[in-house]
Amino acid sequence: MGCKAACQLLIAFGVFQFYCVEVSAAVGYWRSGLRSKVYKAIVTPSETLAQQRAGSPETVSAQCTEWDVMVTINPDLLGIQHPVQASDLTIGGCGVTSQTPTAFVIEAPLQGCGSNVTMVSDEIVYYFTLDYNPSPIPGLPIVRTNPAVVQIECHYPRNHNVSSNALNPTWVPYTSTISAQDVLGFSLVIMNSDWSGPSSSNIFYLGDLINLQASVDSTNHVPLQLFVDNCVASDGSATTYTFVGNNGCFTDSKVTGSNSQFITPRIAPSILQFELDAFRFYGVATSSVFITCRLKVTLASQAIDNLNKACTYITGLSQWTSVDGSNQVCSCCDASCATGQKRRIEMARRRPGRSVKTTPVEWEKTLVVGPLFLEGKHHPAVSEHLTATEEKPAGSFMLFLGSMLVVLALTCSAFLLYLLYQKPQISN
Repeated sequence: MGCKAACQLLIAFGVFQFYCVEVSAAVGYWRSGLRSKVYKAIVTPSETLAQQRAGSPETVSAQCTEWDVMVTINPDLLGIQHPVQASDLTIGGCGVTSQTPTAFVIEAPLQGCGSNVTMVSDEIVYYFTLDYNPSPIPGLPIVRTNPAVVQIECHYPRNHNVSSNALNPTWVPYTSTISAQDVLGFSLVIMNSDWSGPSSSNIFYLGDLINLQASVDSTNHVPLQLFVDNCVASDGSATTYTFVGNNGCFTDSKVTGSNSQFITPRIAPSILQFELDAFRFYGVATSSVFITCRLKVTLASQAIDNLNKACTYITGLSQWTSVDGSNQVCSCCDASCATGQKRRIEMARRRPGRSVKTTPVEWEKTLVVGPLFLEGKHHPAVSEHLTATEEKPAGSFMLFLGSMLVVLALTCSAFLLYLLYQKPQISN
């Protein structure tokens, strides 16, 4: 009897162990399915002969996801048996986020850490620069390695956004519009000067304000509020200029003292209008410009915060102001608004059962408008007016001088005639 009970106990324990193993495997498979999709990554080796291994697949590797790029660096970065220090490695000012005895890791958000974005044929490419700047050996004023630079690229299909959702249509001249699973329709349009409708021309002059209107169609949806998270101008090559960044900070007015701004107040929560002071890329032959903006929405009932805002720098007041009235959310515009917060959200996402308030992927879209053609501005009418104004006083003066000469000539003639015809007086 005791033996029978022991056998039953062993069988039950075996069944329970088998169940645990299978459930663990299933959960592991389910979790792996939630991992972000991986996209094409390119690491360009350093061209320095003395550091020919720097940036090679053996020393640097990268993994691009829809959210960020994860760069793994071998401590023997240069391949010369002199390990580098973690503090000497940065990507656009962002340092090492984790490390092991055999690797350093830097996680950089796609729209952060000095990234640049451009369109190449049918791809959207994010560029990052890994910088190695050796610090002196502790206690000694010397170094045993040279600086190195490694270029990293993340390639995404242009007929997809970085969240892997299809864009339809991908490209419409001057206007870009997509639908998000037939639920949300995002739009980015170049507007005419009085905001009454789309611009009929794609030609602008230096000194003009380019009117852009971002909107979302949320028909049959709960009320939403739209934000412009990031905007980058490109000339179609690797030359780019970010004029809206840091999660909704209109940096152009702060950096250049321009008149660029978000329009206050909003005409609707689902619409955000903004003006960009026209510019050209220095030293570039072409004057065409493409504008790529990342739009996102939140519930209209949700309070704005550091990651969801629209802030303009007012040069005259030397301060940041919010379109939605809560200026305190703009206080991070001179630093990094995403520091710590995005990472906490991502960590919470990876923990089973952890509730976290985040923006659904389909509520964020990247749109492109262009090309816009920028030309130098001429004012022929003003030049003619100035010429006429300058010539008028000269003509009046000559007329006056001529008149005076005529009067003087007549006076002299009369006086001479008087002297000639006057009879002399004979005295007795």
